[in-house]
Amino acid sequence: MLTKNEIPDSELWAALKEGSQLAYTQVYARYHAALYVFAYQRLGNREEAKDIVHELFLALWEKRNSIIISQNLRVYLYTAVRNRILDVIRHQKVSSKYVEAFQEFIETSHSNTEEEIALADLHEQIELAIQSLPDKMRKVFELSRNVNFSRKEIAEELRLSEETVKSHIHHALKILKLKLKPLLGLFLFF
Repeated sequence: MLTKNEIPDSELWAALKEGSQLAYTQVYARYHAALYVFAYQRLGNREEAKDIVHELFLALWEKRNSIIISQNLRVYLYTAVRNRILDVIRHQKVSSKYVEAFQEFIETSHSNTEEEIALADLHEQIELAIQSLPDKMRKVFELSRNVNFSRKEIAEELRLSEETVKSHIHHALKILKLKLKPLLGLFLFF
């Protein structure tokens, strides 16, 4: 009889595609730690590495019927993690460019009454947008941004799971981006 580590990946994948939670658990046990180390070594951020691996395994289960593995399971998992790492790095670069552009704008702009009024108005609109968030989402967002709590600290403070905290922050940012996008676009051209 084969032990779980001796079962070939191809058999585990076939069982997982059929909906075997045991096969999924075995794939997770076999690859989770190594994939986390792989992601962490490239990102240097434990939370991001955890998120990438967690999201990969979630997608693996949810999309198991539509995923086509042309080489082998190990290659597929490492390639998927690598691609997610590249997405995170691209996102960080884009975010960094926006922050740099905004900081440059602030540093190079002349301080006059019109700009101060526009900045105060922008701040007021941001606060109104934050206050319009659903109560729990707003609390999570404010602890994250205003108090600088980590996801874990927020989860402990509000007695939520870290995944719920992550989801609230993600949705809050989406909502705020939609509400403030027109205003920020106008402000940058002021």
